[in-house]
Amino acid sequence: MDSPSQDSVPGYETMPTEGGGGLLPPPTLSDQQPQPETQPSCPNWDVPGYEKMITEGGGGFLPPPTLSDQQPQPETQPSCPNWDVPGYEKMLIEGGGGFLPPPMLFDQQPQPVPQPSFQKWDFPSLSKDDAQQAFIQYASNKRCYSTKPAEQGVITNMESFDTYRYRLVTFTETRTTERSERPHYGEKIDNSGLTPPGPWEIPVNVPPFFQDDSHIVEIPHTASVTRCFHCSARGYTTCGSCGGLGRRICSGCGGLGTVYYGQNRQFCIVCGGSGRTICYLCGGTGETTCDVCSGQKMVIAALNLVVNWHNDVEEHTVEQSSGLKMSKLDNVPGRELFTDSNYMVYPVTNFPDPTVVQVSERLLREHQDKYLKNSRILQQRQTIELLPITKVTYQWKGESYVFFVYGRDFKVSAVDYPAACCGCCCPIM
Repeated sequence: MDSPSQDSVPGYETMPTEGGGGLLPPPTLSDQQPQPETQPSCPNWDVPGYEKMITEGGGGFLPPPTLSDQQPQPETQPSCPNWDVPGYEKMLIEGGGGFLPPPMLFDQQPQPVPQPSFQKWDFPSLSKDDAQQAFIQYASNKRCYSTKPAEQGVITNMESFDTYRYRLVTFTETRTTERSERPHYGEKIDNSGLTPPGPWEIPVNVPPFFQDDSHIVEIPHTASVTRCFHCSARGYTTCGSCGGLGRRICSGCGGLGTVYYGQNRQFCIVCGGSGRTICYLCGGTGETTCDVCSGQKMVIAALNLVVNWHNDVEEHTVEQSSGLKMSKLDNVPGRELFTDSNYMVYPVTNFPDPTVVQVSERLLREHQDKYLKNSRILQQRQTIELLPITKVTYQWKGESYVFFVYGRDFKVSAVDYPAACCGCCCPIM
């Protein structure tokens, strides 16, 4: 069997033509023709719900949904505390301070009590020596008076014009209310909801009789915690010194920014030329801590009971015809003849001077009508004083003059003193 030729290779028969180097065309490929290059596509921006916002490359606006509370609401301001307290309605008219009459007492009318039998008091008359010594002392105390008329004058007549002073003192207790607000620091308060006691049911310690005094106590069951109305619960208020600006007109230059030093005009060293300085009160913030809540924003509102004890004094001096001005006797101590003190005193009876009896009846009636309406009378005291008055006539250099010695401590009045100064540096007593 003939073996195949060594030069014949299956599949290469057409390539070794003419000693080799023949060409064998490649097989035809379906993608042998050049294809156009595929460009990348844009991202897909179609997102549900955002179609209107992506128009023209994005940046579109989509209105928000309409909300029921979309319109701005006015800020809720703290309301004033509720001051409607049962039993205190009449006392809270026009912000408090009203009066509520005390309950009637069974023994509110004064009861007659035995009084001593008054008689004409026989006090030693003023001697001439005592009168002249008082006169000399009077002239010596006047810087521009000569003492010669007092020392050399001759007393020719002394006449007594003693009179009386009636004084009535009514010691009363008055109860009013006031509204109070203080900072709330988180402490517990009396808010049990119980009915507050009446103004005259709250016990207080009474001071000694005839001593003016006052006392403030919080009325039980009236406290409540509320937002501070004065600062709108912010804890601070607009500075009252700078009006919220934080700066004030410079006190060194009056706001001009410049001052004169001699002939030279220079920038003010206080404000640096600005004409304004930082407010000393707020430190430049324009705000200060609320005075009511002390920055706590919450306050305890309560009703306070204000108790006042007061001496209501009325006095009357019986007229006299000596010629001495009645005003001279206003602050002069006299000699006490009678004193009577009781819950409610009874008018004076059987006194030698009927004017004193009439005055006693009138003033006691007026005090009862006046003070029993809004106050409680705790004690009354009536006194009668003798005011000694002596009219002294004396001669000096042939002329007659008059001076008066009055009161328990020998006060002197000499209107026509003959050796007074010209005018005016020494008040005449």
